[in-house]
Amino acid sequence: MTARRVAVVTDSTADLPPELARRRGITSVPLTLNFDGRSYLDGVEITPEDFYARLPSASQHPTTSQPSAGRFAEVYQKLLQDHQAVVSLHISSKLSGTYASAVQGAELADGGRIQVVDTEVVSMPLGLLALVAAQVAEQGAAPAQVLEAVERVRSGLKTYFSLGTLEFLRRGGRIGRASALLGSVLQVKPVLAISDGEVAPLERVRTFERALRRVGELARGVDGGQGICAIVGHSAAEDSARQLAAGLKDAARVLMIQPLGPVVGAHAGPGTVGVGCYPAQLFNLSLPSG
Repeated sequence: MTARRVAVVTDSTADLPPELARRRGITSVPLTLNFDGRSYLDGVEITPEDFYARLPSASQHPTTSQPSAGRFAEVYQKLLQDHQAVVSLHISSKLSGTYASAVQGAELADGGRIQVVDTEVVSMPLGLLALVAAQVAEQGAAPAQVLEAVERVRSGLKTYFSLGTLEFLRRGGRIGRASALLGSVLQVKPVLAISDGEVAPLERVRTFERALRRVGELARGVDGGQGICAIVGHSAAEDSARQLAAGLKDAARVLMIQPLGPVVGAHAGPGTVGVGCYPAQLFNLSLPSG
């Protein structure tokens, strides 16, 4: 195998399965979930399954916090011992202070060898970008080549989703332009996107079934002629996620159906289903077998 010149770093809001991240050589820096009087490292000290099982009986709304600059500096310094450079891809700076912490961490480590990227996305699409970066890095690519592939995919990346409730986004302060949907006298289900780094409303429909169908239609519309590459995500809504993935199967390579991690779930709330996708001709992403 070609020696890696570039180490790929992301954060836990990429919601990648830990084993897949390890096999792909992706280092994930966890955010912190503050939940029921304790603090947990996202995906390390609390799993999605545990979080969603405990959420209905929680006494307080969960909160989250970004990793410290010092934590990023430690990660970067360790990776630079056997890599020439680091490419570090993170949740939108409009949704979290994680990117700012990573920038500060890079300055504390060796900023000239570390490229920190505000991807302007979160969860499924962030996971896609990390996987793209890792696949290019596996071939011994230089930092500029890794960044070029990431930017190429990011230019066509779309995120569509629907929520069981807007309440978690509202409480967590991450509702963005979707605040326009609050207070509606109608019982509607929102169809949302990540646009310009924040949550944005697209449409309102009367039922979750229709919202799910519309999410699928929007994802299929991303196809540039060779299908789409996609990750379907959900928060305690696996059946709906599988329904969405099945509706995409003739147009998409659905790489995985993945639960949203506790930090993302703390803001999205239970019942969220969505897809991150891009036109397949932009990059031939593959997952390791076995």
